[in-house]
Amino acid sequence: MPQIIVVNQSGEETNVEAPEGRTLMEVIRDEGFDELLALCGGCCSCATCHVHIDPAYMDKLPTMTEDENDLLDSSDHRNEYSRLSCQVPVTAVLEGCKVTIAQED
Repeated sequence: MPQIIVVNQSGEETNVEAPEGRTLMEVIRDEGFDELLALCGGCCSCATCHVHIDPAYMDKLPTMTEDENDLLDSSDHRNEYSRLSCQVPVTAVLEGCKVTIAQED
């Protein structure tokens, strides 16, 4: 089971076990990070699970869909490492990845 590092909006880091087969959104939400709202429950329709991914891991993720890209365009906090955590499956390649919860818009 990969270990990831979740950074909350205050900059505090927490190591979290991330079961494969889930999404980053599910793992972060279920670990009690209330600032990751995930209002749509993972349907890629709200952008309230916006995170910034460790740059070293960006090329290991699935390609961003047009829908995800459009939703991220609505965020003032989007950067080149932005992803919707509901669209990032947990796999072994995420071992050690740092995931920062984006500031709310």
